[in-house]
Amino acid sequence: MTNNISNPFDLLIGKWQGDKGMDIAPESIGTETNPYYETITFEQTPDVRNAENQELFAVWYRQIVRRKSTGKIFLDQSGYWMWDAKENVLMHSFTIPRAVCILAKGELKQTEGGLVLEVSASADDNNFGIVQSKFMQENASTTAFTQKLTLENGILKYSQSTMLDIYGISFEHTDDNFLKLHV
Repeated sequence: MTNNISNPFDLLIGKWQGDKGMDIAPESIGTETNPYYETITFEQTPDVRNAENQELFAVWYRQIVRRKSTGKIFLDQSGYWMWDAKENVLMHSFTIPRAVCILAKGELKQTEGGLVLEVSASADDNNFGIVQSKFMQENASTTAFTQKLTLENGILKYSQSTMLDIYGISFEHTDDNFLKLHV
């Protein structure tokens, strides 16, 4: 990149593990609560230049989440965090293997020894939205997504909310966890 700003995502590089996760999801007759553990691996990618005018810092990640009750994977997600430093626009693009893709927008804040990443997307936003298969639109439509990720004092903490239209109701599906860098 041509500017002198360092890549804030350097703080994320590595394998993070956490076992305090809580998934609150819809069921046809109520709510399902799933304690989980996970690994999120962040890898550096080359910086990106779009149309010779926009420069992005980027990091790729893969998140593997397993239920504590069975050890089975119930989420295998990958994507990119990207930051346009000039405009201070944070973007998070990812795919969930249920035929759902999200491009969320927000802000990146650098703190004394960490980061705060906050993003959101909406199904009715043409720029930062949600794309999903016809089946998902008709049966478990994602209408909105928000996420806050905080890195502070060696702890990576996140909380996210996915609004779903499912089983004839609107449901807020939430996930939260604390992770430490695996050395």
